[in-house]
Amino acid sequence: MTKLPRVVIVGFPNVGKSTLFNRILGRRKSLVHSDPGMTRDSLAAECVLGDRRFTLVDTGGLFGIADEPLSDKVRDKALEEAAAADLVLFVLDGKRDIAPAEEELYFQLKRRGLPLLLVVNKFDSPVQEESMTAEYYRLGEKDVHFVSAEHKINVGLLEEAVAAALPVGETARDGAAPLRIAIVGRTNVGKSSLVNRLAGEERLIISEIPGTTRDSTDTLLVRDGKAFCLVDTAGIRKLAAAEDGREKAAIIRAKANIRQADVVCLILDVLEFPTRQDARIAQLALESGRPLVIALNKWDLVDKNAVRPDAVRERVFRKLGFVGYAPLLFVSARTGQRVIKILDTAEQVYKGASTRVETSKLNNFLARTAEAHPPRLKSGARAKLRYMTQKGVCPPTFILFLGARGPLAPTYEKYFLESLRQEFGFAGTPLRLIVRTS
Repeated sequence: MTKLPRVVIVGFPNVGKSTLFNRILGRRKSLVHSDPGMTRDSLAAECVLGDRRFTLVDTGGLFGIADEPLSDKVRDKALEEAAAADLVLFVLDGKRDIAPAEEELYFQLKRRGLPLLLVVNKFDSPVQEESMTAEYYRLGEKDVHFVSAEHKINVGLLEEAVAAALPVGETARDGAAPLRIAIVGRTNVGKSSLVNRLAGEERLIISEIPGTTRDSTDTLLVRDGKAFCLVDTAGIRKLAAAEDGREKAAIIRAKANIRQADVVCLILDVLEFPTRQDARIAQLALESGRPLVIALNKWDLVDKNAVRPDAVRERVFRKLGFVGYAPLLFVSARTGQRVIKILDTAEQVYKGASTRVETSKLNNFLARTAEAHPPRLKSGARAKLRYMTQKGVCPPTFILFLGARGPLAPTYEKYFLESLRQEFGFAGTPLRLIVRTS
């Protein structure tokens, strides 16, 4: 995989970095909120402008916020991203004067020799432009880009400047799209720690403070020539329990990530599992139709002489039996124990979810199953299984034609789907069965 140039957006809180990120990207990926400090981790996405392909990075605010306990970590992460950038977009707020700390930071980045474009956002009217432009030219930049990311004013000109400033060379990425794995779970179960362990570096901010991750953050990995995109999500809990609007927005985005993923990886905490909230998140994965992997984190804290894995497995699926098809992994983000199996297992369950079975094989299976275990309707009457075909994949969906009216008995339908799963290797994925009469 070719390494793409990185364009990093930096600036103080609430200058519109995330809005500009979404505008250049052409879709709403970064969460935008009126309260400052919405973005904590750096958020990266592949972007194309004309014939240039690059990685666009949104960062957290470069100055402290009163109610933000992680300001120092957010600022350090943003500066780290800027130092590694091929181009920095330094964003100012066009509705106010330049703060002394902003000016100091701007010259600090210039002294480092970083390639930089000065962007003044929220310039929404000609009157504003006439009265305030001199304020920003005093920084010494010959070219200042006055834009309104929200109203798309002059954004096209900025995009042309970005494309022209990128290094010339091969920027296209070859190969298949990466497998998107949504890392989901309650707060403080170790989701970001697992992503960092898989990445081999501190990509994401980690803290004991619940709800550290707000925006969903993509981390691209390549292993044995195969690309994976780990989507670290905010901890999911009841919206009523969220502390503010920023956390509520993050929870809503995390739920959307489940529906948009190729594979869902549910992280459980070995010190407290499975909880009622774990079950709710597992239910979201089931309803999404996405294949599921369950990872029990912090396994290094367990006394192996006193705890048997099979007993733990039985405890997990006693409460999460409705997703009993999901493989369970015992991992440790702290030591790295078996974390790589998350990628291998995700690849396996996605393959199962994408499997399409020939109709002739399905009907051979149907005949054998009906003969071994004659089907029953919910009413208790005998049913005749006539024909079966596959309608779709992800999730594998089947249409079953009966020779009698009425739904199948729930116990028989469960048996039928489990037999189907074992016969054709649909491990880790939910199955959908549509029953029709003929």
